[in-house]
Amino acid sequence: TAMAVLLVVTGHGELGGTGKRTGWYLPEVAHPWHVFTQAGLSITYASPKGGKTPLDPSSVEAFKDDPICKQFLENKDVMGQLDNTTSLADVKPSDYKAIFFAGGHGTMWDFPDDVNLQKVTAAIYEQGGVVSSVCHGPAALVNVKLSDGSYLVNGKKVTGFTNAEENAVKMMELMPFALETRLTERGGEFVEAPVFQELVQVSERLVTGQNPASATGTAAAVVKVINSS
Repeated sequence: TAMAVLLVVTGHGELGGTGKRTGWYLPEVAHPWHVFTQAGLSITYASPKGGKTPLDPSSVEAFKDDPICKQFLENKDVMGQLDNTTSLADVKPSDYKAIFFAGGHGTMWDFPDDVNLQKVTAAIYEQGGVVSSVCHGPAALVNVKLSDGSYLVNGKKVTGFTNAEENAVKMMELMPFALETRLTERGGEFVEAPVFQELVQVSERLVTGQNPASATGTAAAVVKVINSS
């Protein structure tokens, strides 16, 4: 296995039935891209269905002064890959040391029930790889089961965008489910920091971050786990 990370983004661009746009959240892809690239890891960009993926326009506005986000948006090669992501149906799990699910509200619609996503995630974990996610990225984990039939998050410390944060951004009623609640129902030991504060949890080879502020720390923790394995 080359030192490669599978970075998965949402392909879903509409916020519930509101007509508003969502998608993947800029720093949750840009900051990990920076960390993984600096660490010498190669990145494959994937999404549940493959092809062009939507960047959440609100995240571009919110992070317009962030130097890494600027550098990322100006990188034509990487942006081109996000316009032409690999479908998870076409991914060979044995090629990757880690899978990283970026957030953005879009993930709440197309991550939880994607069968290929569940297969690839379980395979990477069971071959000794790292499963990681940040913010709404853990929507990917709510239905992933291992070959013994248990939920991957069961009995592990896990974090993600909290119910308090969802309420703070007034999005809870638009969501198909509450992320924190669902992870807890699946047996995850949900850990949270105060709203919008950085928090990263490492539990065996499951690495999760709470919110956009946690994206760099989550990616750095993934690198550390890969290097120690």
